Amino acid sequence: MRRTRALLTLTGLLVLAAACQTVPITGRSQLLLLPEISELQMGHQAYTEVLKKSNVSTDPVLNEQLQRVGPRIAAATGRTDYKWEFKLIEDKQANAFCLPGGKVAVYTGILPITRDDAGLAAVLAHEIAHAIARHGGERMSQSLLIQTGLAATQIALSNRDPGTVKSVTSLLGAGAAVGLMLPWSRQQESEADHLGLIYMARAGYDPHAAVDLWVRMSQAAKSGSQPPEFLSTHPSHATRIQQIQAWLPEAMRYYQPR
Repeated sequence: MRRTRALLTLTGLLVLAAACQTVPITGRSQLLLLPEISELQMGHQAYTEVLKKSNVSTDPVLNEQLQRVGPRIAAATGRTDYKWEFKLIEDKQANAFCLPGGKVAVYTGILPITRDDAGLAAVLAHEIAHAIARHGGERMSQSLLIQTGLAATQIALSNRDPGTVKSVTSLLGAGAAVGLMLPWSRQQESEADHLGLIYMARAGYDPHAAVDLWVRMSQAAKSGSQPPEFLSTHPSHATRIQQIQAWLPEAMRYYQPR
């Protein structure tokens, strides 16, 4: 029995070691349990579903801007194997996303905040950075590890009172959310800001525009309430702006105006 447990432990460690990857530019080690091809397939399927349910904009001026800025950011990533696609969705929400494989959507509600090409470049570079760094796959891997840990706890407590088991696993789940998943999410958001600065600079957009964008984002968010940073999936606007300002000297080394 002990030999079996030891073998399973060793196998698990080998799997984890094989799953360790490195994020481009930042060099951060990350755990990825899913192959990238699975992420690409899920990304394509999710993108297709979103577009089916959305009102895709046909505005010629706005689409021309997106098709002008988007491919420049995409080229700056070096991922020529991605099948890049950029769509504009008519929606009031100030949001955008990039799914694995380069499937990008921008909601028209964010355009009054981006204002110009440089502002849009900052948003696109941030979202595209999430896909390049495989943050979605990393989140799935982290969630799988936590679920495995909770299942192991339930097994270890299987001879205890069911009410006690439920209470313990609920507390552990809440602790994992606040103590692990939320900090991991904030780390990914900050990393996407960092990578995004580099990508927009490589594409010929002044990375200082990212600071201006987040100042406008902060002003736009003042009308709504925000949770404390430690209970949020994103860094606070103040933290974000401070971090971006610290990364600007590095990003400017890549900047060549076009």
